[in-house]
Amino acid sequence: MALKLITAPTAEPVTTGEVKVACRIDGTEFDVLLPILISAARALAEQKTGRAFGQQTWAWSKEAFPAAIYLPNPPLVSITKVEYYDTANVKQELANTEYTVDAEAIPAVIVPAKGKSWPSTYDRPGAVRIEYQCGHAAADAELAQLKQWIILAVATWIKNPEVVSGESLSELPRTFVDGLLDYYRVYA
Repeated sequence: MALKLITAPTAEPVTTGEVKVACRIDGTEFDVLLPILISAARALAEQKTGRAFGQQTWAWSKEAFPAAIYLPNPPLVSITKVEYYDTANVKQELANTEYTVDAEAIPAVIVPAKGKSWPSTYDRPGAVRIEYQCGHAAADAELAQLKQWIILAVATWIKNPEVVSGESLSELPRTFVDGLLDYYRVYA
């Protein structure tokens, strides 16, 4: 299985203004650095939880159709397209009537529709490709704990620049702050 980010989130769960208020930053000395740190903290939270924060587009690919397809980076927003190379090595798009999606499952799962089966594919890498949108909306009310974690991570990096330049936050011992992400963690 291969995953490729097609479109990154256009909005972060936390704004630079929120971080400035929480960190009591009055000036503009961190204005260039804050968006970078916020984005890095969101990406680290995604890595730690297995979820996507901020709506994103991903491509999932595999050599053939498995019995069930589990799409990483929940929650699933929509399936953009399901493509495959048929036995003649011609790219085809699978109609959405050919499969069923359980978007509520974590992670989302795609299976053939009732009475249907996956088509045969050509023997090649990436014979099956699914493009999909996923991620919590940046303004999602359920993200309060995530927002707090991001603010604390950014504040830690600002107050302790050696963490940014040397030891990474993911290498620090687990703390109460990391527990804020437990609610979002995907166990699959």
